[in-house]
Amino acid sequence: CMLDEVDAPLDDANIGRFSKMLIEMSDRVQFLFVTHNKVTMEIANQLNGVTMREPGVSRLVSVDLSEATRMIND
Repeated sequence: CMLDEVDAPLDDANIGRFSKMLIEMSDRVQFLFVTHNKVTMEIANQLNGVTMREPGVSRLVSVDLSEATRMIND
């Protein structure tokens, strides 16, 4: 299921509800979502982003959150 910034109009309380719903459904559904909301990002297993350090040059950045957590805890 692809979701494109569906959390943008939500307040903090509803972001929490939305995140909880995604977590509950994630055992049956694979999600790909686009968001700028840090709370929504926190529930992801992997983050992919595009940065632009200089005009016209984009760079893809990927972070596996479970691997990053393991590295921090080791």
